[in-house]
Amino acid sequence: MVDTAFWKQRRVCLTGHTGFKGSWLSFWLKEMGAKVYGYALEPETEPALFNQLNLASQIHHKVGDVRDASIIKEWLNSIRPDVVYHLAAQPLVRRSYREAHRTWETNVMGTVNLLEAVCQMLSPCAVVVITTDKVYENREWDYAYREVDLLGGHDPYSSSKAATELAVASWRSSYFMESKKIRIASARAGNVIGGGDWSEDRIIPDFVRSLSAGKSFEVRNPEAVRPWQHVLEPLSGYLKLAEKLLTEEDPIWQSAFNFGPEAGDFRRVKDLVEEALQYWPGSWQDESDSEVPHEANFLTLTIEKARQKLGWHPRWDFHTAVQHTLEWYLKVQTNQASAEEICRQQIQLYEKCE
Repeated sequence: MVDTAFWKQRRVCLTGHTGFKGSWLSFWLKEMGAKVYGYALEPETEPALFNQLNLASQIHHKVGDVRDASIIKEWLNSIRPDVVYHLAAQPLVRRSYREAHRTWETNVMGTVNLLEAVCQMLSPCAVVVITTDKVYENREWDYAYREVDLLGGHDPYSSSKAATELAVASWRSSYFMESKKIRIASARAGNVIGGGDWSEDRIIPDFVRSLSAGKSFEVRNPEAVRPWQHVLEPLSGYLKLAEKLLTEEDPIWQSAFNFGPEAGDFRRVKDLVEEALQYWPGSWQDESDSEVPHEANFLTLTIEKARQKLGWHPRWDFHTAVQHTLEWYLKVQTNQASAEEICRQQIQLYEKCE
């Protein structure tokens, strides 16, 4: 489990802290007493979890673009962080078809800008670069991908994240492996759900928007299988990985780690939707005949490396993850609880799980 005492007074920099995962991670770190410094564009959505949690007034919030190399360097050097989490990205598959150049520029060169800035740091630092389960060359087979499997990507988003992994591996072997100061790892998470995600073209946010408007939810790929997990699951892995990077010299930590659900919790999109309807009654309709860009139909990953090396494992199964996700939206939408109250409650509940 996460060592809360480890994070007290730690200086932690996050790129992409205004996004869904970044907001949850910033809030959790703040709750543990860390000094949190964020660098990102302003939130894209309205509402946005970052604003719902009032994070701008509770952490060091800097608006900036990871494509600006000089500003990233200046920002990191001024803080001298103990830990850096790189989450800033263009994270949407369908948008990547429309904005391929910007997707690659942000995801690949944005990461290179961060790595170059880290090279100039003089104090010890752990760096965790967040990518995705979609970095693997997906052959649509009944096989869970391991960290050593071939990287690839059909769409601009997936391929840009695979290229990001190559950049991390290159900079690590070229500049960081001999260094006793800078240690770097990458984290590949499965499909994440959780309260406060308002992004476009994601199942749960689209589900909430449709049902809130009294509409039937249109599902474009109901048979696709994904490794669904609650957002707190990979975040706990990111926290654990940084702890190891900063405190232990074993080179195993300077590598890639998968974070996902147990094998029994790989589910179809339609399973997720039907489970969500248990908490928020409504209907859905199959729109799989619609003309949509290519997306992988079957994608799973194995978490045995994280289990065996980090001692990390999922704590909330599929049903529990969906329950807490829909509970968040229902309570916030009906003013039964503020986003801050329910995020705090769910983190505390998660921390008590074995």
